Amino acid sequence: MSLVVENLRLQELAIVVEQNRPAFDDLVSFLRGEGYVSLHAFIVDPDEERARKAILDYLLRPLPRGIALYDGVARPYRPEKAKWLLMGWIMRDAPEQRLRPMLSSMLGSSAIEKKAVLLAQVRTHVGTILSDPLRWDWIAISEVIMDRLEGSRRSIRGTLFEAIVRRQLQSIFSERRMSLQVSEAEIRLQGETYDVSVVSAAGQILIPVKTRETMGGGHALLFTRDIHKSVSAAHAAGFVCLPIIVAESWAGDLTTLACQDWIYVDMNPNQILGVEQRLRVELLKRLPIFLALSDQS
Repeated sequence: MSLVVENLRLQELAIVVEQNRPAFDDLVSFLRGEGYVSLHAFIVDPDEERARKAILDYLLRPLPRGIALYDGVARPYRPEKAKWLLMGWIMRDAPEQRLRPMLSSMLGSSAIEKKAVLLAQVRTHVGTILSDPLRWDWIAISEVIMDRLEGSRRSIRGTLFEAIVRRQLQSIFSERRMSLQVSEAEIRLQGETYDVSVVSAAGQILIPVKTRETMGGGHALLFTRDIHKSVSAAHAAGFVCLPIIVAESWAGDLTTLACQDWIYVDMNPNQILGVEQRLRVELLKRLPIFLALSDQS
């Protein structure tokens, strides 16, 4: 195992943030067309009705060809969601988590009109707090976008590796003509969720997938406890459990897990290609487990 000193997460996020700059520039250009000399001028405009109309017009206007807003792993958002997110992020808010639940209480005859009314109110409030023009240039906004993308990235990463495990299992079973299915259905046991499982007529193997980017600290203890809890819940319910852990320099004691086998990839999860290659090798080593389940069906 070779340590990755470089902050790969920061490097990748910085690239995605720059990919989002054209969307920011497009918004600023649109506001200039509405008579605002800058984003700051729009934010501090005392004419609330004029600002609300500008927001509504922006939300109604199609994004120009080639303009997109990307999530934490560089996947483009749908244009309608992109405009909603970008406007909310620029105003230092959380459009999905905090603002969306408020939409039903807003005035307006359509969802877009309600969004415009809400965003206009947020604009008025944030303009009284962050009145310095430097708070509204690209450098300042890019820091906000990076923070928001990191949050989305954490959420996406979990499902990303679950998808990788599913894909590799499906490939291995298909190549060997094994009568096993990789289930897409989520299983819940004692508050734990298992998004990957291998199913046959004879039984089922649950595969919790756990990833961690950083080393040490209190969160490492929580990570370790989460793994043990997940495995113990599966064991208590009578399932065979094969946990997969992707974490750089994780010091957890795997021998105390309530299962006979596990897969530990001692790599930074940001090294996606390398991790996927290692996962395939490790899954192939577990063929006897899967063959036993297949032979029983």
